[in-house]
Amino acid sequence: MDRRTTIKWVLAASATWPLLRAGHARAYSIPTPVGYGSDPDLSRTYLPGELWPLTLTATERQLAATLSDLIIPADERSPSASAAGVVDFIDEWISAPYPDCLIDRGIVLAGLVWLDEESARRAGSNFLGLERAMQTAICDDLCDATRAATSLREPAHFFARYRDLTAGGFYSTPIGRTDLQYIGNVPRTTFDGPPLALLESLGLA
Repeated sequence: MDRRTTIKWVLAASATWPLLRAGHARAYSIPTPVGYGSDPDLSRTYLPGELWPLTLTATERQLAATLSDLIIPADERSPSASAAGVVDFIDEWISAPYPDCLIDRGIVLAGLVWLDEESARRAGSNFLGLERAMQTAICDDLCDATRAATSLREPAHFFARYRDLTAGGFYSTPIGRTDLQYIGNVPRTTFDGPPLALLESLGLA
């Protein structure tokens, strides 16, 4: 690995140090990338973990699913975030051997540990063992970093990033696009050209 790549990894890892110093992370291995690899074969389907080892344990995936569903719950228009495959997306994202993903890996892992520790402090249980109202109360304390208590600023940073990943994963799926009532990205068999009124306004008709 050359010096430039090494510096990128060091800078990426340093972004997670505030949470890591607080003891809010488990040990995990960092894959060593060789460049950015070749383009994927878009004609085939890759299985989870086929491109690189996945990060989340079974328990962490449960916790990730619960948190995702608090952010985007099921409603009359669409299923919940986890039902749309958001946890798979997040696990793939934080497992990828690239600098931005490495930063998010540290943030997400540390944040999930913090949720369990905060749950134990408040209610004597891990996050999964809490009633939904208590889970929501913890998230409410994190949902706006500008209003969060000073002691919660780093966890609020985690929550903001996790919320972004959840929304990005959800709204990039067919389910999410339907929820947005997005009508683009659909092939058409004909093209009628621009409206006549528009062409006239541009002096082209």
